[in-house]
Amino acid sequence: MRLTPAIIAASPDHYLHSFEAANAVIVPMDRAAYARSIFLDARISPARDGAALVPAAQLADAAPQAATTAWIFHVAHCGSTLLARALEAMSNGLVLREPMALRQLALEPDPARLRLVLAMLSRRYGGEEPTLVKANVPVNALLLQIAAADPAAPAVLLHLGLEDYALAVLRSPQHRGWVRDIAARFAGAPAAASDAECLAALWLWQMRAFLAALEAMPQAVMLDAERFYADPASTLTALAPRLGRPAVPARIAEVVAGPLFSTYSKRPGVAFDNAARLERRSALLREMAGDLAEVRRAARSAAPDLAELEHRIAAAAL
Repeated sequence: MRLTPAIIAASPDHYLHSFEAANAVIVPMDRAAYARSIFLDARISPARDGAALVPAAQLADAAPQAATTAWIFHVAHCGSTLLARALEAMSNGLVLREPMALRQLALEPDPARLRLVLAMLSRRYGGEEPTLVKANVPVNALLLQIAAADPAAPAVLLHLGLEDYALAVLRSPQHRGWVRDIAARFAGAPAAASDAECLAALWLWQMRAFLAALEAMPQAVMLDAERFYADPASTLTALAPRLGRPAVPARIAEVVAGPLFSTYSKRPGVAFDNAARLERRSALLREMAGDLAEVRRAARSAAPDLAELEHRIAAAAL
């Protein structure tokens, strides 16, 4: 069967993976392929070989009107993959983790292509729950554009407090390099900024973006990752209906007691649970005490309204 733009646009089996110049890259998928693809970037696990190229402009002409989509926006290293996979295990609706095309648009904004991507991501199989999209950190730069496209979209804004975020993303040289790169690209951190200053700038940029999104998206809610880690069952019970998912107590209990919460969410074969995370956190608190104090000083210097900002975040929490 020859793939036409109309055929591609009609089914999630034809996934808009990314853009190459004027073309959209279409990857063959099915339910199983979406479920086993921890991420939908270069690590995607297609239904079969054979990606196709189609002119993006032609696909845009054939694309359906975007349906309401549910969202997980997050700050990185805060359990977003675990949350997305848990919600996936609780329902039959599609869950799309870190779509590559959306990240491309965060780095090179294009309103027309954003409309196309949002329409393609919103497709469902049958009359199921809204498709749930877990974005990645650069997509936080598109929050207000996504909100404008569908203000009624349900969303969770998953975050960590300032010091908890520092523990999560300054814990290794590799993580620090990521912080410096993203803070320079999106949060205006100068090249001479320290790691603590970059971290503070990145956290402040994301928290201001999240609070702005709350005003633009009445169905959005803030969620502190530490609450999710500490009590995943009650968090999922409260959050699932907001995202158009069923909250069946027996199924939630089964998911929380199962392998998903005893292995590393990004690498399912690696043992890791909340007890291991808390043990690592305790060690990092000792090792990074100086970093945490510097991060707090940097945030106070950069944001005279820091106390008010933290109060607003806490008041908006799930």
